[in-house]
Amino acid sequence: MTTPEPADRILARASLAEGNPTGWFEQLYTAAARGEAEVPWTRGEPNADLAARVRPGEGRRALVVGCALGDDAELLSAHGWAVTGFDVAPTAVEAARARFPESEVDYVVADLLNPPGEWAHAFDLVVEIINIQAMPREFRPAAVQSLASFLAPGGTAIVSEVAEENVDMTHWQGPPWPFSRTDVESVAQHGVRLVSLETIRDGARYWATFTR
Repeated sequence: MTTPEPADRILARASLAEGNPTGWFEQLYTAAARGEAEVPWTRGEPNADLAARVRPGEGRRALVVGCALGDDAELLSAHGWAVTGFDVAPTAVEAARARFPESEVDYVVADLLNPPGEWAHAFDLVVEIINIQAMPREFRPAAVQSLASFLAPGGTAIVSEVAEENVDMTHWQGPPWPFSRTDVESVAQHGVRLVSLETIRDGARYWATFTR
């Protein structure tokens, strides 16, 4: 019996065929809201690796890239960060607001490939966990450039993606499209520098930190 192809891959392929690298996110969230698909990266709780490493924010500004349903953004808010969580999918942002109606997080719709100009060098903490890898490789340089631009002087950026070195890429079909070490290191641009890069989860993911 053939296993059905996941909805995220079907929608991503159709979106990419139309020249739209991010349009499928909204399609997936709306399908999930109708009970017709699952969003594979939502767990109903914060990322465990982030939760194990979170530090007090003391009112400093944090940005969560691809905030989805808000779990990581709420984790940071609970630790004293002034959090902005953004997602390209309006349905995801609406769902996050509905899940946490009393939240202090600023949930907004925005596109990593065309972010608001006022976010440049504006955040003391930038969190990117398994979002950019959902975009085809040809869009990765632009996404990484935007990511680096968000970081304020003296701030910290956290980047975690599936590690290519632990994946058989011979017949791999995305999304996601795993990162190489070079891909991760490319966040170090325009004044941003790499602080640490390690593999976690038995080598399955990279966990990197950067500063400006």
